[in-house]
Amino acid sequence: MARRYFGTDGVRGVVGESITPELVERLGRAASLWTGAAKVFVGRDTRASGMDLEQAFARGVISAGGDCILGGVLPTPAVALLALDLGVVISASHNPPEYNGVKFFDRRGRKLSDRSEEQIESMLAAAPAVDQGRIERVEIATDSYLEHVLERFGADLSGLRVVVDCANGAYTGIAPAAFEQCGAEVVAIGVEPDGTNINVGCGATDTALLQRTVVEGGFDLGIAFDGDGDRMLAVDENGVLVDGDQIVSVLALDLGVDMVAVTVMANLGLHELMRANDVRVVTTDVGDRYVLEALQREDGLLGGEQSGHIIYLRDHVTGDGLAAGLLLCGALDGRTLSETAAVMPVFPQAKENVRVEARELTPEIRAEVERVNEEWAGEGRVLVRPSGTEPVVRVLAEARDAKAAAEACARIATLVRRELG
Repeated sequence: MARRYFGTDGVRGVVGESITPELVERLGRAASLWTGAAKVFVGRDTRASGMDLEQAFARGVISAGGDCILGGVLPTPAVALLALDLGVVISASHNPPEYNGVKFFDRRGRKLSDRSEEQIESMLAAAPAVDQGRIERVEIATDSYLEHVLERFGADLSGLRVVVDCANGAYTGIAPAAFEQCGAEVVAIGVEPDGTNINVGCGATDTALLQRTVVEGGFDLGIAFDGDGDRMLAVDENGVLVDGDQIVSVLALDLGVDMVAVTVMANLGLHELMRANDVRVVTTDVGDRYVLEALQREDGLLGGEQSGHIIYLRDHVTGDGLAAGLLLCGALDGRTLSETAAVMPVFPQAKENVRVEARELTPEIRAEVERVNEEWAGEGRVLVRPSGTEPVVRVLAEARDAKAAAEACARIATLVRRELG
């Protein structure tokens, strides 16, 4: 059965349009039935719509006879670690404030498979049960999570001057404290959530403020999270962005892993570096859930996405922005971040998100992509894929020559616009 509501990472959309309390309540009931009407742990980010949707989901859970434990505002990786029979996050991750959604984790803290999501969707029309469950609130979830991350991923960061950007999201108050407890000198930005400013002009989706703050204050580096904390990007001492591919590369060498899992979006420079260091690379579809699946299948520890999902499965179950940020700082070993990140050669990439009416790629688009990839013969590539969360088609062109990448991206984006717009 094709999934109607689930996308790349849970159910997500604009509140009042594709995301409504009625749908979220039905998701709560269906998910509770799917788990056997057991215990569901729920966290949320700082969006204004979060409290209403949290309550709607809880109503759904108890209407199926399950118990719903509400943890309040929590980063996504905390919910994964604290999941009971099911872990749920009311969040739209990196999307703007008008979006919200529902993410799911099984009792082991793993994202659900496509098959599991299909099964939940098949139960959306279920009627309430006769026996009702109960709702409970807990206050210690944040402390438990922070203790876990500091014990497993913390390092002595004494003398390091760091700017931490919490995206006005779930890491507000948590991430700055973590870096301070490791001995770093911290300036925190994006720490004034008001329900309407999550991911707005700050965080991993907009690093301009972080870059300015780092350079103007002479800081060693900056760390940026997205609104729910499962993404992390960095900024070096010169204000230059360090993306997920570079972070995975640095950590792969520092942690001594023998394989990494990355998506098809990963820079060719990462592949080149891993080959030179005899590190096997497993490539997946876009989405951190697929990176996770590959790591679990291959018994690997480290993987990630260029967008900032960094996954390290020693003592963890999913991607964690705070853990990744602490690991990156610990890997510097007296070097600047620019020196450390320079280990990976970066192939120039050109990207464009094309808003479309239809997201199914036409034969003409596929043929042009195939033609360019054959012509470049491994010295570059073109990738065109529909977004799993937005009405856009993403175009990526990558080559050793920046001009060639830009020209190919523009040409194919124009083709996509003509074919699908």
